[in-house]
Formats: sequence, C-alpha cells, structure tokens
Amino acid sequence: MIRRALLALIALAWLPMAATSAAQSRDVQPGDMAMGRADAPVTVVEYASVTCGHCAAWQHDVWPEFKRRFVDTGRVRFVFRELPTPPVELASAGFILARCAGPDHYFDVVHDLMNEQRAVFQAPLAQLLAIGARHGVTEAEFRACLSDPAQSNALNARVEAASARGVTGTPTFFVNGRQVAVGEAPIETLEAAIRRAEG
Repeated sequence: MIRRALLALIALAWLPMAATSAAQSRDVQPGDMAMGRADAPVTVVEYASVTCGHCAAWQHDVWPEFKRRFVDTGRVRFVFRELPTPPVELASAGFILARCAGPDHYFDVVHDLMNEQRAVFQAPLAQLLAIGARHGVTEAEFRACLSDPAQSNALNARVEAASARGVTGTPTFFVNGRQVAVGEAPIETLEAAIRRAEG
C-alpha cells in the first residue's frame, strides 16, 4: 500500500530521481530505533509521524527536556516508532529517508523533518533532498531507497503492528508497555508514569 503510493509519487515526478537498533528490553520490536541505556529500567515508546503537528510540537517543546532528564541520565530507554499520518506519502518518504541515512543519522533526520515541518509541507522535494544531503544521502540514494520493496514492506509491517496494538493517533506514548495519555502536561505526566514504572 505505502510502496504503491510512493512509486506513484515518483512517477508523478513529485520526488525526483536507522539511532542504534533497540536492544532486547521491555516493549521492543524488530526494526525499532532507540536511544538511551540498553538496560535502563524503563522503556518509553513514542508512536509519531513527521507530518504530525502535535508530534512536531512535542519534539520542539518537550523532547530536549525529556531527553535531558530521563534518557541522558540512564533512567529511560526511548523507542521511536513510525506511524505515518496524512499526507501519508510524504510522511512515508520522510521515514524512508531517515532509514536510508543509517542508524547514526536516523534521529537527526527525523528531528530535522519535525523541526522543519512547515518548510517540508511547502516544498517537499527540495526539503527532503536538502535534509538528506545534510546527513549524507544523495538524491540517487534516496530514489533507490524509495524504490526498494524491502523499505516499504518494512514500513508497512511497522504500521500494521501499531494498528494491531490499537494505536490510532500520534503522538501516542507507552511506558513499560502501558499507554499513557500525556494531555496538556506531557513532562509531568510522563515523569509520574516513569516513577511508577521504576517502582
């Protein structure tokens, strides 16, 4: 489904031409991208999309402090899961670009896509290529990744896994396998859930 949409995108000439994999810890699936101590006592999973405005706001307003308090201190293993939202073709292309950039650049690409979301919406091709180039991905490499059935099949599998878990929107958070509604106070709500998980 996603691969077909991406190939149609390429045919229309709209588009010319993965963080270290998570270690075995709580709530980790194949293909996950993660950061933080592999043996951290708490795993926080975020389902997000690079075309989701609320995700971009969380990335800009909350993530730096969340990372400083919980990931950098070794309290939390942070797992990021891709769940493309409309326009799905653009979100999917962004995630494939991040995967194409490789594990060392994955989170940097995702963060750039979030931080520059408005520009990406206004000039998708130019921005995707610019972000890719910034992280060592050439246009030819990006095109090859978009055309690779393994990339789109893997993304489809991740989307199906999210759906099977009942995730219907982004951002959605789980703390040690329990869904947490972050509401209007995400740091405080997540901290409370993390403290409970720490026991």
